[in-house]
Amino acid sequence: MQRLLAKARAAGQGADTLLLLEHPRVITLGRAAKEANVLWTQAQLEARGFTVHETDRGGDVTYHGPGQIVGYPVLDLKPDRKDVRRYVRSVEELMIRAGRDFGVEAERVDGRAGIWVRGAMPTIPGSENPGWAKLGAIGVHLSRWVTTHGFALNVTTNLEDFRAIVPCGINDAWVCSLESLRAKLGQGAPAIAEVQDRLAEHGGEVWESEPFDVPVELRTLSLTVIREGLQGDEILLMRRVPDRGGFWQTLTGKIEREESPISAAARELFEETGFSPRLEELHELDYTHAFALDPALTGQSFLAPIFCRETAYALRVEPSAEPLLSPEHDAHRWVSLEDALPLLPFAGLKEAAKRTLARLEQI
Repeated sequence: MQRLLAKARAAGQGADTLLLLEHPRVITLGRAAKEANVLWTQAQLEARGFTVHETDRGGDVTYHGPGQIVGYPVLDLKPDRKDVRRYVRSVEELMIRAGRDFGVEAERVDGRAGIWVRGAMPTIPGSENPGWAKLGAIGVHLSRWVTTHGFALNVTTNLEDFRAIVPCGINDAWVCSLESLRAKLGQGAPAIAEVQDRLAEHGGEVWESEPFDVPVELRTLSLTVIREGLQGDEILLMRRVPDRGGFWQTLTGKIEREESPISAAARELFEETGFSPRLEELHELDYTHAFALDPALTGQSFLAPIFCRETAYALRVEPSAEPLLSPEHDAHRWVSLEDALPLLPFAGLKEAAKRTLARLEQI
């Protein structure tokens, strides 16, 4: 999503955008990352549900996880904001203001990016750190003066997860969260959505723009079709024709105006496979996600990505069932979940496939 937004912004299309989200447990390695700053073994990381990813941001090793708000500003700093230090300070400033909204006074520390809270931890003997703890981390990337990556603010983050790393390569300090700091004041943790709203508001202030929620431009659906095979359940994958991407996918489609998602799922299923089950055979997976669609996949010439919201469904068909492909696809195959996941190009389709097998094996 960042790459699509940054590409459009560099071409003068779209608007400055701030993405606010929570990641699953993940360790990211910046360009200056040192291997020794990942303290747990691969087996320990996998046992706790961590993944590890290299990124093109600056900085060392960072942890992201549930309860932590990650902000990715995609801003065009041209023509009058072309100052990296000023930009980093602006990112720190919006986190400082958000912390203040919830009774927490965070500060900058010379030589250490991010925002810090004085006295949030005991002073380590022999250390020059006067009890500082990091509340928010920063790691940015700029290309042609368009920004990506950004900040991570600990709200209700499980601070024990940071024991997997040396946060940002700093040995003489620890981390804190709005929850841990407010607990000392006898106050509860703020809601993630409330903190996100404050971050968006302060982003508008420091970047001198009017914040507004990006509207959903396209409602879509995904439908994972499975059947019983000789070695267990198999997932139907269909390959899009070359001018529509040429990749393998489960069934996807657009929800038309005034059309219910389940009716759209039944219509798209018939149009793309010839299958025509009863509506009650289509199972909603209680999984709806948002994403940015590359306009090139829809044959459009403009660069600005299309913001979509997708609802996931599942269907079990007879073991002998075979699809009648529409002109949108040129091949199909039935594969195990293990074989399907590497072929599926999008995280949402992978998650829907996992949920399908977990749901339909009980039916």
